Parts: sequence; C-alpha cells; structure tokens
Amino acid sequence: MNAPDRHLPLDATALQGLVDQAWDTRIVPRLTDYIAIPAKSPMFDRDWAAHGYIDQVVRDAAAWAESRKLAGLKLEVVRLAEADGTPRTPVIFFELPATRAGGNAADAPTVLLYGHLDKQPEFNGWRADLGPWTPKLDGDKLYGRGGADDGYALYAAISALEAIDAQGAERPRCVGLIETCEESGSGDLPAYIDALKSRLGEVALVVCLDSGAGNYDQLWLTTSLRGNVTGTLKVEVLTEGIHSGDASGLVPSSLRILRQLLDRIEDSASGRLLPASLHCEIPTERVEQARTTAQILGDEVWKRMPWACGADGGFTLPTTTDPTEALLNRTWRPTLSITGAEGLPPIANAGNVLRPYTAFKLSLRTPPLVDGHLAAVELKRILEDNAPYNARVTFEPDGRMDHWGATGWNAPSLEPWLQQALDAASRAHYGAPCGLIGQGGTIPLMNLLQKGFPKAQMMVCGVLGPKSNAHGPNEFLHVPYAKRLTAAVAQVIAAVPAG
Repeated sequence: MNAPDRHLPLDATALQGLVDQAWDTRIVPRLTDYIAIPAKSPMFDRDWAAHGYIDQVVRDAAAWAESRKLAGLKLEVVRLAEADGTPRTPVIFFELPATRAGGNAADAPTVLLYGHLDKQPEFNGWRADLGPWTPKLDGDKLYGRGGADDGYALYAAISALEAIDAQGAERPRCVGLIETCEESGSGDLPAYIDALKSRLGEVALVVCLDSGAGNYDQLWLTTSLRGNVTGTLKVEVLTEGIHSGDASGLVPSSLRILRQLLDRIEDSASGRLLPASLHCEIPTERVEQARTTAQILGDEVWKRMPWACGADGGFTLPTTTDPTEALLNRTWRPTLSITGAEGLPPIANAGNVLRPYTAFKLSLRTPPLVDGHLAAVELKRILEDNAPYNARVTFEPDGRMDHWGATGWNAPSLEPWLQQALDAASRAHYGAPCGLIGQGGTIPLMNLLQKGFPKAQMMVCGVLGPKSNAHGPNEFLHVPYAKRLTAAVAQVIAAVPAG
C-alpha cells in the first residue's frame, strides 16, 4: 500500500464515515466490556490496588490503543508511588508524532487529549432492566456506569487521530493523558504532570473529553467548571445510644446540632451559601453567554430534570424558572448538597433511641474563580468553631491535607482559529453552530493545565447531555452524539495552526 499523501484536506463526510465505523465495530463493543468492570475511584474503593479493577481497565484500554497500530504511536502505563511507597493510581500516557513538516520540533505545537477511566459508585434507583455493571445498548443509548463519564475518552481520541491519518491529512503532534482518580479529585495527577512535563511538549490545545452538552443537536464547548469541596461533618454527643424517653429533653439531638452547623453556611430557605468567601463576581462575558444559551435551550434547562410530580401532576418547583438564572445557578454560584449519611438506622430498624452521633457527607460546589483548598480550610473553621452544647464536631475534608478541595476553571478567551474551527466542525457534523455553556461539575485537571500551559487553548467537551445522568442511576452514552463529537474533535485537531 502506498503511503497516504500528507497534504490532503479533511473531507468531513469521509471523516464521519470512518468514525462511525470505528464506533460501531470497535468502540461500542469495547465500552460494553469496560462498563462491566466495577473500576470505582479510590475514594469509593479504598482497596482499589488489591481488587485490581482499575489495573484491569487500564490494561484493556492500553492494549486496545496499541492494537490500532497508528504509525509512530508510543504508549506507556506510568506508575508512581507516594513518598512512603504507597502506589498512586496509574495513568496511560501516549505520544503520536506530527504528520506535518516540522511538526515534531521541540517548539512545535502539541495537542493534549485527556480522559479518565475510574468510575463513580453504583448508586440506587436503576431501571429494572439496567444496572451500573450491566451494560446494555438500548437503541441509540449505551447504559451503564462510566461509559459516558469517561471511559469512552481514550477510545474516541485514538479513533479521531486514526481517522485523520487514514485520510492523509496533516496534523500536529498529539499526546494523551488518561488518569484513574478523577472521580476522587485527581489527587495523584499533579505528581504525574510534574513527572511527564518534559514529554508533554509545547501544548497549544487541550482536548478534554470529560464534560457535557446542552443538547444533542450541536457541538458544545464548556466555558467554565465549578470547583468542589467534599468531606464528612460529624457531630457526637454520646458514647452510646440511649432510650429517647429517658434522655430526650436533656441530651441535645446530634441531628439538631448538625442542622445548626449547616445554618452557618447555608440559608435553608433559599439555598444561598452565606460566607462571602465562597462567592465570586460572575464575568460579564459569561453572563452574556448564559443569556445566549438560554435562548437556545429555553425551559429545557430546568424541565429536563427528573422532577417528582405532585398530586396535580405539576413539576416540583425549581429554584428558578428563568433559563438564564438557572444556567448561572448551576455553573457560577456555590451550592451545598448532602450526598450521604451515617448514624441513622434504616427506618425498619429505627427504635426509640437517642442516637450517639450523626454524620453527613457534604459536597460543596464552588464558583470557578474560588480557590478550592482555601474554601475547604474556611469550611472546616466555620463548622468546627464554638460547637453548640460543646459537642464533639469534626469536619474532615476528603483528600490529603495539602490537597483539600478542587479549584474550578474559567476558560481563556478563544483565539480566532479555534472559534472558527469549532463552528466549522459543529456545522459539518451536526448541521448547527457550536454552542457555549458553563458546567456545574468539576475537572481538577483543567485548572492545573491552565496554570502549567497559560498560552494553551482549551477544547473542553463531552457526551454528558440531557438526562445522561452521570454519577446517578441509568447513566447512558448517546452513541450518535459521541460519533459526531469524535469526528468534530478530529477536524479541530487538524485545524491547529503550525505555529
């Protein structure tokens, strides 16, 4: 076979055909196997190394990528350890040389592609015919934990690069970084970035495939991400449970004390967080973008949530029905969620006992411009100071003490070439212009990379569209959207300027 001509432009129709074939014949079958493996992130599986599930999905993904035989591909599973010898979660690092003249020089632009293979825990409420580790392709949707968040990323990235090369089009040097502790706050990632810094090159574009979409009708670029502080708030008042008839009225309820502590940080009537340090001014540009996106999505911004209907069949009332305010609430304003509890027996086993303690798992989403670690320190101070009734109150943030919290991210302004490439790719593969949207979730890597590569452009995108329900029950990957996204990513990579 003759070598392809490396000066051909990309043909969008042919590109989409190559990508569709890859998804149908290779990616969907591989993701089906991946979903069946309970590779939970270390925060949810403390014995992850012994269980071997993370190692299994890493080995499978690495072997699949190498089997594609891309010319010049170098792939390595990198494993580091902490100072005491404790293993860190592994990462997959790959390099693919440029196919354009001069593209492999030390100062030539590099594209960094990112994803992760670790997963959230099971959660409950799955449809009767579905389950977190029971993959099922139902029409256009591939159900199961982790397929959309974010197991598809490596497979889509390799397939996008393969499709570019199959057409003989020029592209820059590309590297990939696939981690396995993103769902635990990416605590191991800084060490890997430091270790791989010299091999990353001059990163001109970061392609992150771990984000979401406002609808399934166009390409969506993520413009911001909130930060996240998680931890356990525990209130202890007794060493053992006591008959509530004997002790109530004398012994303060641990739950009542915990409610008072939460009142220090949240207005329970409105949900507004009270400490000023947890807020930031929303940039005017982001407010205007939210207004534009609200015009596209309309009331679907809030109607798409799985509301519990009242007796009259109406929706449970959201915090706001204004689409612009709804978008800003979920992307630029801090919020508090209670995601777990201890010390509360199941209702069927709840006797008349005054319980010795109550513990809540807190998840605080912080605005993109608020430092996550400082927010965690402030939260600990507020909650532990001057405890009511002198109860024993502790707030233990997740992660290492020097790495509490994850800071959010606000995208740099788009350079003209990227803006044009995104819009052209969206129109070519979706038939609609590229949309801009902030996301309420957290990707710790983005803030790290923006600090490390301040000149890099950021293409943060993903398949988590309406009702895809990452982290919850019935998570699915919308296969047609993922096919178009993969082709759009390939087209944007090929458009990266030579220098």
